[in-house]
Amino acid sequence: MKTVLYVGCGLDSIQRRPEFAHNEDWQEIRLDIDASVVPDVVSSMTEMPAVATGSVDVVFSSHNLEHLYPHDVGRALGEFRRVLREDGCVLCLCPDLQSVAALVADGFLEETAYITPFGLPIAPIDILYGLRVSLAQGHKHMAHHCGFTEKSLAQAFLNGGFASVAIRRQRRFLQLAALATVRALPDSDIQDLLKQYIGEMFVEGKP
Repeated sequence: MKTVLYVGCGLDSIQRRPEFAHNEDWQEIRLDIDASVVPDVVSSMTEMPAVATGSVDVVFSSHNLEHLYPHDVGRALGEFRRVLREDGCVLCLCPDLQSVAALVADGFLEETAYITPFGLPIAPIDILYGLRVSLAQGHKHMAHHCGFTEKSLAQAFLNGGFASVAIRRQRRFLQLAALATVRALPDSDIQDLLKQYIGEMFVEGKP
């Protein structure tokens, strides 16, 4: 059985879990800084002492890195690498600031850019600074303090000690997907991992 560490898991929901882990071959460890969502581990992603070194196969992080200050990104990625087994990888989703900046340059800041699978309208201002509805409810940890382009996200993982990194863009949801591996892998193996963990959603050329 393989293990996935779901960083920033939020409320437990089958729809929120990574699709590749929706079967009995995977054990999920849920980690979040917010104790109210009842995770398995209450912890910041920059320091995860409760997760043993080299104990997980995949770290899954969906829209979490942007909540850190820039100087803490390296600490988080270092922790991701620490808890991974030598053949492990990270699957990380985060906003694509290059695409968001293009919308803002065209005058779209508070207009809805897309609707989430949970029915929430998202505007560029939410992507830049944090979801306004969550911030208004007092969830200050939901504020955004940094962001990435395709190039800068890849470099952050390389700086964090990962050997191979592949980035895919999904323009529909203005987001990036990074797949980073502990060991250096040939491109064919990276492509196989992308298909396994990301599927067709981020195939080059698709919206």
